Amino acid sequence: PHFLRAFNSRNYRLFFAGQGTSLTGTWMSTTALSWLGYELSGSAFVLGLLLFANQIPVLLLGPMAGVWSDRANRRRLLIFINIGCALQATALASVTLTGRATVPWLLTLAIFRGVLNAVEFPTRQSFLIEMLGNKADLPNAIALNSSMFNVARLIGPTIAGYLIVARGPGACFVLDAMSSVPILASLAAMRLAPPPPPRPRAHPVAELRAGLRYVWDRPVLRSSLSMVAATAFAGFASGMLAPVFVADVFHADARALGQFHAAIASGALFSALFLSTRASPAGLGAWISRGATLVVVGLAGCALSTSLLLTFAFVLANGMGAVLIMAGNNTLLQAHVDDDKRGLVMGLFVMSQSMFPLGSLAVGAIATASGPRLAVGLCAVMMAVAAWRFAHSAAGHVAPAASIAPAPDAPQ
Repeated sequence: PHFLRAFNSRNYRLFFAGQGTSLTGTWMSTTALSWLGYELSGSAFVLGLLLFANQIPVLLLGPMAGVWSDRANRRRLLIFINIGCALQATALASVTLTGRATVPWLLTLAIFRGVLNAVEFPTRQSFLIEMLGNKADLPNAIALNSSMFNVARLIGPTIAGYLIVARGPGACFVLDAMSSVPILASLAAMRLAPPPPPRPRAHPVAELRAGLRYVWDRPVLRSSLSMVAATAFAGFASGMLAPVFVADVFHADARALGQFHAAIASGALFSALFLSTRASPAGLGAWISRGATLVVVGLAGCALSTSLLLTFAFVLANGMGAVLIMAGNNTLLQAHVDDDKRGLVMGLFVMSQSMFPLGSLAVGAIATASGPRLAVGLCAVMMAVAAWRFAHSAAGHVAPAASIAPAPDAPQ
């Protein structure tokens, strides 16, 4: 079917299966880490600090990692990164199962995973075009990736919630380590076109400066990255504070935490599947604006809701809107970027996404001082301002670019 057209590529089918399994393990580990951190500390600020530790390396290293991915053998780099992720999950399982888990240990391992993520994201996103047999399938592959991410986000935390109650968080970390095997196997089994001959390149710092000028001179890219940054800072507040809402506001156990994340993921999956049916990037600006409106409604509803069931409905809306913003802007950026700058721009995209740790610290501090409802309500106001600015920017009215057009030959 048209909405699955990226599966025409054998390489992409392999990647989808392996990455989907790996992401399920990652979401199990993420859920267990947040629960364990809150269990050890009882502090919303520590919860925010853990997310900050995981994401701050991405914020600091994302652009330079994108430059690196433009120079490296991307498949080989992804293999090394996934081996590192398996080692990090193994270390988390070891300290947890032996009773030596402490907040400093969790912070250290979260930072290590963040360094790996900083390199992995722009490399994986720019590697997509090497996997596909047709450049025109790239928007569909991005949407299917988002669907895969959110199916894993639906399944992983749900399993983790029950597994934490039955076996403890250490079991989640063990399964995360094991989930790296399928993605390593899929990367090894791919058949790729020969790489082009190396071309002369400037110093990495000079390339980074040139790339930043390239983005700044293009209002579409600039406004798109700004919207991603605002959403990362304020749009994910309800998900970040999920353990606080579940344990302290609604007095439920880890099973409700899994259901909380599953509600977010269900909304996100719906939007991702919708985006996969779109034939081109035309009109994405309007859908991104609608997504921002959904995020505002979801955050405001969470701040005011007195029912756990009703809160699930609001975080579902939040998940729908967040994917329209993030996957929509990913497609918008890749539709307007030159191939030789793709890794760098994806590095800037992941850096914009990594405003999340700064938002986590701010939201965690406000929630500790004044309660989670006020923290989420303030985020709703910030997202409303960001949505208004995007709707009046160039990205809100952009026409599709020619950089993603039907191409009969395989990309080199």
